[in-house]
Amino acid sequence: MKKYLLVFFLFLATSSFAQLQQLTMEEAMLNARTTLAPENLKQLQFIKGTNDYVYIKKVNGADTWMKGSFTSKEESTFVTLSQFNNQLRKLSIDTVTSMPAVQFFKDHWTSTVKGQKIYCNTVSGECKIAINKELNAKENLEESNDGFFSYVDNHNLFVSKNNTTKQVTNDGSENIVYASTVHQSEFGITKGTFWSNNGKLLAFYRMDQTMVPNYPIIDWTERPAAVNNVKYPMAGDSSHHVTLGIYNTITQQTIWVKTTGPAEQFLTNIAWSPDDQFIYIVIVNREQNHFWVNQYNATTGVYVKTLFEESDSKYAEPLVPMLFVKNNPQQFIWQSRRDGWNHLYLYNSDGTLVKQLTKGNWEVLEVKGFDDKGDNLFFVSTKVSPVSKNLSEVNVKSGKIKNITESNNLHNTQVSEDGSYVLDNASTPQNPRTIQLIETKTSKSKTLLQANNPLVKYAQGELNIFTIKNSDGADLYCRLFKPVNFDSTKKYPVIVYWYGGPHAQMILNAWNGGAGDYWFQYMAERGYIVFTLDTRGSANRGKDFEQAIFRRAGEKQMEDLMSGINYLQSLPYADKNNMGLFGWSYGGFMTVDFMLTHPGIFKTAVAGGPVTNWKFYEIMYTERYMDRPQENPEGYDATDLTKKIGNLKGKLLLIHGMQDNVVVMQHSVNLVKAAVDKGVQVDYMIYPGHEHNVLGKDRAHLYQKVTDYFMQNLK
Repeated sequence: MKKYLLVFFLFLATSSFAQLQQLTMEEAMLNARTTLAPENLKQLQFIKGTNDYVYIKKVNGADTWMKGSFTSKEESTFVTLSQFNNQLRKLSIDTVTSMPAVQFFKDHWTSTVKGQKIYCNTVSGECKIAINKELNAKENLEESNDGFFSYVDNHNLFVSKNNTTKQVTNDGSENIVYASTVHQSEFGITKGTFWSNNGKLLAFYRMDQTMVPNYPIIDWTERPAAVNNVKYPMAGDSSHHVTLGIYNTITQQTIWVKTTGPAEQFLTNIAWSPDDQFIYIVIVNREQNHFWVNQYNATTGVYVKTLFEESDSKYAEPLVPMLFVKNNPQQFIWQSRRDGWNHLYLYNSDGTLVKQLTKGNWEVLEVKGFDDKGDNLFFVSTKVSPVSKNLSEVNVKSGKIKNITESNNLHNTQVSEDGSYVLDNASTPQNPRTIQLIETKTSKSKTLLQANNPLVKYAQGELNIFTIKNSDGADLYCRLFKPVNFDSTKKYPVIVYWYGGPHAQMILNAWNGGAGDYWFQYMAERGYIVFTLDTRGSANRGKDFEQAIFRRAGEKQMEDLMSGINYLQSLPYADKNNMGLFGWSYGGFMTVDFMLTHPGIFKTAVAGGPVTNWKFYEIMYTERYMDRPQENPEGYDATDLTKKIGNLKGKLLLIHGMQDNVVVMQHSVNLVKAAVDKGVQVDYMIYPGHEHNVLGKDRAHLYQKVTDYFMQNLK
């Protein structure tokens, strides 16, 4: 009888497991951000200038903007799709089936529909076309506070207002680039125009890249194939020259800021003084170990003074412009890692340091802005732990810090314009999403949404986030997915996924462990252990943790991965004879480097978009971490993977987007050529039409390729 009962209960357990679905590749990779993403409040935002919030909700099957507040018991209808479409008809614009992105202000809201930007009065509901389709299609379009529009057309800068257009520059070309990002979009640079506070002065970049060689990117859709040249300054070679102009819309004249020093330096972190009399530029030397915060007269372009300067024995990387204190133009906030961690410093406008506002072995990640009076500054940090994000406020005068959120979880936050309320979008590995409205003064909260587990119908492997020690005794954060229906008496093949480079963090104490898709769960459903660790070099662990890789890219990361491997091999259920390694971009470089430096540990590896020789990567990024090839020949030689390819043991799949203009395809092609010369077999997959990342529907194809490769080679 006992035997039959045991069989019966085993049958029930097996049947229960069998009823759970397995993710398809399309669900894991494409639906993870749509139908299988945690429930959310679509386009949730504060109405600027108020403490009311709005979001899109389906009402009778149609998108409807709902409006609420901390004190309101019920939310009210704000704008319906029908009302929106009625206004579009009046403007002779085609109607829409769903709400486009909308930005709400106290007295109006704006949206871009069918290529035209519309402006709608909140009270009357009447709308008008603010930017027509022709203007809205211009490159690098930016509007000023005085109604001017700047844009680039045929390589030159134009400024327009009230149907009157002024061509500001005349010599623009593929070599002379105006009003666009410069320095390969490093140093936090995301654009090339900077309107003054009053909206009448326009600072803009001019980049002369005549001295930078053309690099061919092939368009394979043409017959015959066509060459699209890009400018790509490689490490150790000539760099472009950047200057900053200021166009005055009143005089219609342009002056050039008189920056001095070598032509090959970096102009970063542009900021205006509150009264628009001065403009500030952070000048970084090419060696990237010294920078100067300089003040210039905005009318003449003449140098006024250096407010202060910073240097570092390895590298210094200013990423955020100065932020003037609200209601106090005589002081500003500066972010610096000068004490080893990114923190906030209060300065007088003459460059004298008032005080360090935040301090500790944690990083300030983002500044959210001031409260209504300018007394308190809101910021996001790793104060609780390196795998969490929390919101705090610091009093500018006293330096006293108050935590708005305080848990070892991920909190993505929005702060109302006056700082009275916060929208907190939080998650944990077990909780997909909780959205709360928090009153900052009292810390009282109101729950707006509690999301259910979107994977409840799917078999899920157990997820754990933990730390191990590396060889230096430092904590390394790890994430491990166990196979579905895990049995500790069995042995399972292992896949290790990693990145290891600066400005990236793989592991967060958040939903899905910080992963943006469900591929790890997909592999856990198919019987794999999936392991990730953030090695030295990765983000948000302080300057020393990152700078450990200086001049020796790969060495400390591989040491840390060996610590991870030792941990895996200590697990009785991990099959050390069937382990695979996977990484993309910097992680692709790390993957190939490890396979060739420590051959035989991993049976199989996949490297996507890999750097295989740092001499072939761009100046700004490479020289920051490696110095120039002329200054660090041993370091560069150690990372020339073509010289190590003969060490390969096991299977290696290289993947590259054929239009990659970040890690150019030459990297993987050269590695394949070296493998052929050495008689070493490697596998190679290309993705025509894709740049550095394979996106869209083809991403599922990519991950199916990766999955098949591991399944074929890890038995």
